[in-house]
Amino acid sequence: MTVGFPSDGMELTHLLVVSDVERSSRFYQQVLGAELYREYGGTSVVLRFLGDWILLVTGGPPTDDKPSVTLAPPEDPGVVSRAWTIRVPDCHAAYRTLVDRGAEFLTPPMQHGREVRCFLRDPDGHLIELSEYRPEG
Repeated sequence: MTVGFPSDGMELTHLLVVSDVERSSRFYQQVLGAELYREYGGTSVVLRFLGDWILLVTGGPPTDDKPSVTLAPPEDPGVVSRAWTIRVPDCHAAYRTLVDRGAEFLTPPMQHGREVRCFLRDPDGHLIELSEYRPEG
């Protein structure tokens, strides 16, 4: 077996630091439809979503393997250094479904060139975009 990077068997996990693991887990499961994979004593939850892994963790101080890193949820939801884009076939339909499940969007879907998009936040302010690409036709 040849080992490289990347190689077969590797998967990506998106780590999100949250202030309340249970609240965030409910949001990702009940609003976005993620599937619970594993829970770790109230401090972290692993979810499966759209073929990827989401690891929700509580914040914490540096540890011996990351001595200069403190984990903390976003301090200001208005300042974004990372976001997710979920490509959807129908942005308006996805928007209505998620609103019915309790999602709060910044605006309804808006047309920007060939793209229709809208944005929502998770309970800690992490930004999530729904995006529909409309090819010429």
